[in-house]
Amino acid sequence: MTTESLSTPQMSTGGTGFRLTSACIVTMNDDFSVVQGDLAVGPDGAIVAVGDASAFVHWPATDVGGDYILPGFVQAHIHLCQTLFRHEAETRTLLTWLRERIWPLEGAHTPESLRVSADLGIAELLLSGTTALLDMGTVHHQTAVCEAVRDAGIRATVGKAMMDTGEAVPASLLETTASSLDESVALARAWHGHDDDRIRYAFAPRFVLSCTEELQREVGRLSAANDWGIHTHASEQLEEIAVVQSIYGRKNIDALHEMGLCGHRTVLAHCVHVDHDERGLLARTRTSVCHCPGSNMKLGSGIADIPGLRKAGINVALGADGAPCNNQLDQFVEMRLAQLLQAGTRGPGTLPPRDVLHMATRAGALALNQAHRIGQISRGFDADIIRLRRSDARFGLGSDPYTEIVSAGCRDLVRDVWVKGRHLVQNGVLTSMDTGALRDRGRRALDGTIRRAGL
Repeated sequence: MTTESLSTPQMSTGGTGFRLTSACIVTMNDDFSVVQGDLAVGPDGAIVAVGDASAFVHWPATDVGGDYILPGFVQAHIHLCQTLFRHEAETRTLLTWLRERIWPLEGAHTPESLRVSADLGIAELLLSGTTALLDMGTVHHQTAVCEAVRDAGIRATVGKAMMDTGEAVPASLLETTASSLDESVALARAWHGHDDDRIRYAFAPRFVLSCTEELQREVGRLSAANDWGIHTHASEQLEEIAVVQSIYGRKNIDALHEMGLCGHRTVLAHCVHVDHDERGLLARTRTSVCHCPGSNMKLGSGIADIPGLRKAGINVALGADGAPCNNQLDQFVEMRLAQLLQAGTRGPGTLPPRDVLHMATRAGALALNQAHRIGQISRGFDADIIRLRRSDARFGLGSDPYTEIVSAGCRDLVRDVWVKGRHLVQNGVLTSMDTGALRDRGRRALDGTIRRAGL
């Protein structure tokens, strides 16, 4: 047993912490310790003891009966603006999917419909164990998404999509370069660090084909000057890569790097098709990649060589992408797909369950530049944690928690979710959101959005 504790309780005026007792704690720390014992969380939402919490015996306790306690999942590529469009963009490859369905629908959003879309997505994410996300919004009404994550209590890095050029981009999404940059900067200043740094901002130039070189270079400059993140798509499909090559005369990753967009603040979604030189560039610049296996399969993009990326020294996180290119936002599904796709193409054991869980937690935290505070259960880290019902027969009787969680875990085993110690899911029910009317709100909002889009 590994035990961590503080010598004295960390108390604050008027507050108290809590304890979870009799837990199987999958820490995801540097030693990958699995601790049988108790967990104590202070009144400020920080973890103060792992294993031996006897110094905090006066705090309220919940006996979790041997259930798994593990870090909450970090989804490093999400589109909350698209949740409303689930099942509305089937049987298309990427560029057709965007041009025929997704862009017209996003362009028809109102602040009200965008808020419903974000609420629906956040509810699904929390209920399936996601505690932190990196979201790319649409071009307009980004404040609605920021307000949704603020009110829900989830940890989020958000950014409005930036689109100042591109073939078949509808007028409803096309911006001027100046307006795109000005609005993004205003949002970053308003929301980066909001709510005790639970909400952060990242510039979100959609992808190379929807952004001018001027815009992308300025994003790189502003990011470096202000320590704001960058979140974009790259090398998702061969058709996309060929168009980038024809415009810039170089490969996708090379073009991004030359414009100043690669680096430790940057997350590139997908990177399905990258060669040896591009891997070296990503590793040298400490650029993170987010693997989205469900989305890549649905859009026919291909299967990324995740073991190859990781072997090259690239930080690879995990994400579901948007509901229309996945149909669900469930990290359990993405973990299982990530493992099985590599086994099916490169052999069993190529991507072990422990590595997959690392991608879903610690690698995601690193991608969000928050590896010092989330992604593992260790003293001093924020209590972004989840509880899984371990007594369920699907977990079997084995002794390997990584195999059980990755290979047999599912969203209905999520009993409780905390973000910075705040109890957001209790016994499988959201505490921070009223889901009773969400579906009705969503149906009305979708009908209106489809009508405005003319689809």
